Amino acid sequence: MTTHEHPPAAPEVDARPQLDALVRHTTVDGIPTLFAPRPGEITAGLAFRVGHADETLPTAGITHLVEHLALFHLGLSDLHYNGATASTYTLFHVTGDETEVVTYLNSVCAALRDLPMDRLETEKEILRTEAGSRGQGPMSQMPLWRYGAQGYGLSSYDELGTRSLTADQVRHWAETRFTRDNAVLFLTTDHVPDGLDLNLPAGRRLPTPAPTSTLPVTPAYLRGEDGHLVFTSVVRRSTAAAVFAEVLGRALFQDLRQKGGYSYSAEADYSSRDADFATLTAYADALPQKQDAAVGGFVDAFARLRAGRIEQAELESARGKLLKRYDVPDLGAALLPSYALSLLTGHRILTPEQHRDELRAVGIDDLREVAREAWDGGLLQVPARGAEWAGLTPAPRFSPSGVSGTLHPSLEDDDVTLIIGETGVTLSTPGGLVTVRYDACAAMTTRPDGARCLTGLDGFRITVEPTLFGDVTAERIAVLDKAVPAAAVVPLPGRPAEEIPQPRERTASDARTPTGGRKRSGDRKPAAGRVTGHFVLVTALATLWPVLLVTLVVNGIKGSEPMGLATIAGCALEFLLIRSARNLYRTGQPTTPP
Repeated sequence: MTTHEHPPAAPEVDARPQLDALVRHTTVDGIPTLFAPRPGEITAGLAFRVGHADETLPTAGITHLVEHLALFHLGLSDLHYNGATASTYTLFHVTGDETEVVTYLNSVCAALRDLPMDRLETEKEILRTEAGSRGQGPMSQMPLWRYGAQGYGLSSYDELGTRSLTADQVRHWAETRFTRDNAVLFLTTDHVPDGLDLNLPAGRRLPTPAPTSTLPVTPAYLRGEDGHLVFTSVVRRSTAAAVFAEVLGRALFQDLRQKGGYSYSAEADYSSRDADFATLTAYADALPQKQDAAVGGFVDAFARLRAGRIEQAELESARGKLLKRYDVPDLGAALLPSYALSLLTGHRILTPEQHRDELRAVGIDDLREVAREAWDGGLLQVPARGAEWAGLTPAPRFSPSGVSGTLHPSLEDDDVTLIIGETGVTLSTPGGLVTVRYDACAAMTTRPDGARCLTGLDGFRITVEPTLFGDVTAERIAVLDKAVPAAAVVPLPGRPAEEIPQPRERTASDARTPTGGRKRSGDRKPAAGRVTGHFVLVTALATLWPVLLVTLVVNGIKGSEPMGLATIAGCALEFLLIRSARNLYRTGQPTTPP
């Protein structure tokens, strides 16, 4: 999936004089400004094109932190004001009389020019408290699975930056992102109030972040919490896609609640992601005993829409709901927020009549095409068993390969081994390998007691607890500290002794193999020389296996795809080498391949 570069915003509204009947435009201190009248108090919004998706995992929360600092001086007030940090924008908004609105906007811009850094640590703590009270919803992990630990995937993560951001980092972020060229102002009034002082540094209109993907194949599925079914997809922004979201929501409500009785809530939503693409989300709940039926009903409803079996009445109902959004008083004022955000991201701006014309032109064939696009790029979170039967591929739960290095067996699980290498860290489990490579490490948190938690850009995470793995010495931890880029390191405070994990006490069942094999003879470890010698053997074989693969490819095998065969052989050999080395570490005997 790709996005297009967006021109830095010569405001599109300037090229559309037909908007003047509803929305007027000007500039205030270099900031594009939209305004339209509405009776009563004025609502104003100052929006910047920067949000969570522009950050990195170590700096996550920096935009939110700037927002909090900019609002601090307003303190307690009867004024209705607030700030909001979203994925691609930050909004400061206020409702009041003209004097109150001017005071608010001037105060925000003055604070952005000179943030109250004496409040930095306090505001960090407030943000951590706020995060702790939010909780995790059933959709919270979907961005992580689609985008990884970067860009649009950061909304699934804690704001790590509240631990380690410095005053210089926060100040630089404000100076380069909260600029007059990266902002839009809107006001629900027929004129721009006098007395505004919105001077901000010059900058540039930032394009929305380029999307990333951790899904090699779609449509895909993953296992989630019981009771919740979630579907997300990325579709091209269009009027037809917005209509389809309404049709999908109605179809799910009818099939899963009214007909099947599987769900209480069944709905769909369409929300913009950037100038060119939007996120389609569908959700349904289900009791444990009806989860399989709910998944089946969801897949069937989507299949019907993909086949184009859509009643004209369904289309008319969805179209009518969207058309009613224009049947409001003071339409120009109601349109201001959406116009401002479109201006920020470079998305086209339609007049109400243009949008009505597009809505009337949407047909069943258009909805069918959107349904197919949405399904083809979909990610389904199911509460029950897998969804291969519906043509979906499991989302990757393991890394495609591991690293070579020193082996550190788990002190809790005979079948888990930590490998610390020169290029990364691998956790070998019965299900597969999880790897975080240093050059693709999104963040590594550190504890004074030696614990390290590495998160890869692809979202895979490995926690290195020296107390839970054999021979994880200070020297091995130093390998991580030296290899991970300094910008990715996030120091965390020390933990009380009782919070440092300790190996759980083994029981008879813990000491048995998954196949019911014999009990391990104690927890002895082989001599260091034996481990080192076998590591050399593993390294040598890992070096030689490409030669074997080249021979395999050159010779060829009828009816086989050489590259696929080479890949399979390499993975199999790598697995056997790790398994053999792990077994020797524990027992002094290499594993014999079957």
